[in-house]
Amino acid sequence: MGANSSSISELPENEYLQKLSGSEPISENDPFWNQLLSFSFTTPTNSADLKLLEEATISVCKSLVEKNPRTGNLGSLIKVFLSRTKELKISAECQNHLFIWQAHNALFIICCLLKVFISRMSEEELQLHFTYEEKAGPSSYGTECEDLIEELLCCLIQLIVEIPLLDITYSISLEAVTTLIVFLSCQLFHKEILRESIIHRYLMHGRCLPYTSRLVKTLLYNFIRQERSPPPGTHVFQQQTDGGGLLYGIASGVATGLWTVFTLGGVGSKASAQLEQCSPLASQSLLLLLVLANLTDTPDTPNPYRQAIMSFKNTQDNTAFSSSNPHAFQINFNSLYTALCDQQKSDQATLLLYMLLHQNSNVRTYVLARTDIENLVLPILEILYHVEERNSHHVYMALIILLILTEDDGFNRSIHEVILKNITWYAERVLTEISLGSLLILVVIRTIQYNMTRTRDKYLHTNCLAALANMSAQFRSLHQYAAQRIISLFSLLSKKHNKVLEQATQSLRGSLGSNDSPLPDYAQDVNVIEEVIRMMLEIINSCLTNSLHHNPNLVYALLYKRDLFEQFRTHPSFQDIMQNIDLVISFFSSRLEQAGAELSVERVLEIIKQGAVALPKDRLRKFPELKFKYVEEEQPEEFFIPYVWSLVYNSAVALYWNPRDIQLFTMDSG
Repeated sequence: MGANSSSISELPENEYLQKLSGSEPISENDPFWNQLLSFSFTTPTNSADLKLLEEATISVCKSLVEKNPRTGNLGSLIKVFLSRTKELKISAECQNHLFIWQAHNALFIICCLLKVFISRMSEEELQLHFTYEEKAGPSSYGTECEDLIEELLCCLIQLIVEIPLLDITYSISLEAVTTLIVFLSCQLFHKEILRESIIHRYLMHGRCLPYTSRLVKTLLYNFIRQERSPPPGTHVFQQQTDGGGLLYGIASGVATGLWTVFTLGGVGSKASAQLEQCSPLASQSLLLLLVLANLTDTPDTPNPYRQAIMSFKNTQDNTAFSSSNPHAFQINFNSLYTALCDQQKSDQATLLLYMLLHQNSNVRTYVLARTDIENLVLPILEILYHVEERNSHHVYMALIILLILTEDDGFNRSIHEVILKNITWYAERVLTEISLGSLLILVVIRTIQYNMTRTRDKYLHTNCLAALANMSAQFRSLHQYAAQRIISLFSLLSKKHNKVLEQATQSLRGSLGSNDSPLPDYAQDVNVIEEVIRMMLEIINSCLTNSLHHNPNLVYALLYKRDLFEQFRTHPSFQDIMQNIDLVISFFSSRLEQAGAELSVERVLEIIKQGAVALPKDRLRKFPELKFKYVEEEQPEEFFIPYVWSLVYNSAVALYWNPRDIQLFTMDSG
């Protein structure tokens, strides 16, 4: 099985495709459709095969673009597909392979054609191809055209939500999801965010609207179930003893051109081997869900798909739904949580987790109440730990998820009670036993240090420090290495501060008498670094004032590096916050001096633990509680829509777009 490029190159000469794209109108009742649709293939999945398929069919598509307004053959093909889908549910129940197989093939051809059409014309031009002008007047022509698009979109949604997922229906379900993505792909060919789109309008109003919740629910369940694709050939019609009925002799070679071509990535190929390891339907469903959730609101209607994502509840939740919310539904949160924990290696799953935590308070409450929160947090920490291997958007999403979780005091307490053993992916040091809280601190600090030396992204710094600040009052039993890293980060910031000040001084000396002074740049650098230093001092202070007696290792690290803090005692930007830190250092230093020289680490920690009880807490100055809340930027779609479509471009199963055609994002940002 399989096909090389020479057989693919024969596609433009294939008699059936030539007839479809030719000058003669084909009635939807013509036997031609049975012949065209009776081919067997495993959908190509790797980009090389997809690129070859795209290039080979371009001439067919161009011919159809030119002749379809007169022949209406695209409309006829769509009507053939629509008529066959009416029997799909019964066909699935009766295991009618042939019927499902031909309906799938019709949809595959529609999807291939649509993809090329959409990349080459405006939505208004696309509308004109959904019917043809015979003798009908202009108004009926427009109405029929619009109805056919809406009918196809509605049919695809019904197919996804109503057809049971079986081995024989897996491919057509996947193709329906893929075709909806293709319908929405017009966004790829516009630099600006599409706020007025014909396809969006159909999906958010009219006949598609009642299916909103069911579609979101089905796509979520596809993601949860992670159903693997059936072995190649499962969905293909097996030849009957009577010669195959509607096959019109295909088994004996009448359409061997198409038969051969569409076995790209067949049995034993790399593509199918890769697909055995994953679920193409789950992956594609998640991408469609993300695209739908990020459609922009219309002036009169908020995005109903986002509304559905914001409001669904747990199947265990017996409270009544608000009658004012038509988008409400229930889903099994335990299954959803398990899938989210298992799938965080992908950008898409991390983005879904972010959306659910940020937008759906039911999901957020459920997640925060889990007693196995480490199953979710550890994969997020692993993303941050491997920051240099991830794209910046994936890192942002992981960080923001941590920030949202740390807004909850219960989370900040519980993570210090979860003890982990042998974190194999943490390479800097062997961690045989550490709390989840201490590990979180280590990974966030490592991210800050990486950012300081590489990307220098202020947004990244801000979110990392905000998460640490949210946790700081609840720090408990910090691992000695985590305590050291907090002080080491402060040391790094201190050195950087001194270096910037030195550069500013030299610059000032060099620019005396010169009109061209670069001093403002250094002033800004000093400002930024001092903001970060201030934040670190507030984090240390918050821990000392709220939970000093729980953190002897932090006091130990503070005393060990006490000289670091000397220069900040009288600095006007830090004087107030330094009072408490200075008091703690002086108090414990004095007790250590009384205990004598040459003390062991164990003895020092013992003195710290005893001193923590004796320290007069009323001498510590109270500061407002450190609390940071994540708030989405204004016009978040400017970030999320290009991000989602870059994921579709890079990750969609069996979809290839020519990179030269993409306008929405630069190709290196995907």
